[in-house]
Amino acid sequence: MATQSRYQIQILNLVKTEDLPNFSIELQQDFRDICESILAHDPYSCCGFPNHPLKGKLKDYRSLEMDYLAIAYRLVYRIYEKPSPKRVVIISFDEHDSAYDKAKIRTGRKK
Repeated sequence: MATQSRYQIQILNLVKTEDLPNFSIELQQDFRDICESILAHDPYSCCGFPNHPLKGKLKDYRSLEMDYLAIAYRLVYRIYEKPSPKRVVIISFDEHDSAYDKAKIRTGRKK
């Protein structure tokens, strides 16, 4: 019997249409693997993967850190415990600064 994920993963359409297409197939696959095997099961500690809660304009969001070919990438997401079902919403995925800039715009927290 298959184990069900603890959290549903929701990826903003902008992540699918603007962020991911700019990256190699390998990095896109790493993104999918992280969503399915790490964030769906353990979005707070990410199974030991480097991550942290964000502050300031992105308070209530978290960032998962990824390095790929010596470039620092960030996956910005928010965890919702309620209402049911529990879910993780992916807001942005890009190189370090761009990921945060996109997240601020997409959440309306730019100002």
